[in-house]
Formats: sequence, structure tokens, C-alpha cells
Amino acid sequence: MNYVYLKRLYAKRAELEAKLELHDARYCFGEEEVDDGTDSDLRQRLSEISEEIATLESRPG
Repeated sequence: MNYVYLKRLYAKRAELEAKLELHDARYCFGEEEVDDGTDSDLRQRLSEISEEIATLESRPG
């Protein structure tokens, strides 16, 4: 298993989660320009990275 790559995926996922939390907070406080599709893009990328992490973690070795 490539642990360096996996570590990078974890870091990227954490970064995307933080961006999504910030985006959600801005939306909650009524910032109108937030509804531009950014949240769906972030959620899609998070899903892709999480799937890749799960695949790598499920491989033996």
C-alpha cells in the first residue's frame, strides 16, 4: 500500500471538509452568492476521495 499517497488523500479530504463547512456556514448566515454549485462540487470530490481511500484501505498488504 502506498502510505504517502493515502496520507495525501486524507489531507485533501480534510481540506475539502473544511471548505465545505465554511461554505455551509456562509450559507447559514445568508450570504446569497454561496448558492453557485460549489457545495455539490465539494461533496462530489469528497465522495470520490472517500471511495478511493476505502478502496486503498481494503486492499491487503
